[in-house]
Amino acid sequence: MRAIVYSKPGTADVLQLVEQETPPVGHGEVRVRIVVSGVNPTDWKSRAGSSGVAHFDPPQVPGQDGAGIVDAIGDGVSRVAVGDRVWLRDAAFKRPTGTSADYVVLPQLLVNDLPPGVSFDVGASLGIPALTAHRALTAREGGPERLAPATLVGQTVLVAGGAGAVGHAAIQLAAWAGATVITTVSSDAKADLAWRAGAKHVINYRDENLIARVQELAPRGVDVIVEVNPLANLAADVEVLATGGTIAIYVSGDPDGVVVPARASMTKNVRYQFILTYTTSEVQKGNAVAAVTAAAADGALGVGEENGLPIIRFALEETAEAHRAVEGGFVGKVLIDVQPPGAGRQTLADGQSVMAPDGDAW
Repeated sequence: MRAIVYSKPGTADVLQLVEQETPPVGHGEVRVRIVVSGVNPTDWKSRAGSSGVAHFDPPQVPGQDGAGIVDAIGDGVSRVAVGDRVWLRDAAFKRPTGTSADYVVLPQLLVNDLPPGVSFDVGASLGIPALTAHRALTAREGGPERLAPATLVGQTVLVAGGAGAVGHAAIQLAAWAGATVITTVSSDAKADLAWRAGAKHVINYRDENLIARVQELAPRGVDVIVEVNPLANLAADVEVLATGGTIAIYVSGDPDGVVVPARASMTKNVRYQFILTYTTSEVQKGNAVAAVTAAAADGALGVGEENGLPIIRFALEETAEAHRAVEGGFVGKVLIDVQPPGAGRQTLADGQSVMAPDGDAW
């Protein structure tokens, strides 16, 4: 099989396309033939050295998220069967086998059914963004542990950076669950993407007084804030938050020096929830996977320009360029077509063939 690997951290130039043996499956494991792999900031950051590992032996295959076809199953596997369409999560977390390869073998817990009619593009775009967004939206004390339609009715959610991948997923999930969604953006082009994602109110913080506008839209305060840039926004967040509200924080940079407005936070009984999707509890992760799969089945997590998440595509041998696109701040979703689009059918490792469902380009 083909795989993208790196043996030492560095720029995207360390990524190499190699041939490897197709891995066997063991007890409780599932082998998936990857159709589309999704690229996230964590992929290039790990490749650049954020893990602190100086040398990878065996070489590391990048890619946490992806979607494809179950190719083989080991003893004890009950979640999926050969030929099932699936989406994957956390594929390369503490293991050398990511989704930038023809095949990946994973514990069955990381392999999830892709609902009928949901494209591989959507499946490869779930994972880190949607699971992070779900945890952020369920971190409020007294709130739902698992999102579903109407579980956030009556709640107001503020999403910082609504044009980003996690922000986009947070808008979609919150709207699907019935919340009133306010989001912030930095340009008219990003505002258009946020509208398409399903935000009810979009604030261009470069043109408007953010605090005044949010307070106008939510006089009693917002219930949950999904925050990507606490270094810049935390003081304003506390000001617009409702008493007893939650600020859920995930970071794309290194704002370790965040200053918390302690007195104001104490007065409002603010809850701060920092989020790293890899290390959420198994209960939280299970709730997130179930909710995200249901939302995808309902058509609530669409991707593409029309859904507020433009797509840029690369072939497997162009994975270095895909990493550079994410590292360079591409607004939208970067996808890798591991299998060529339009092939029309999928051949499994043992020679079986699976027809592509209507509307799914392979």
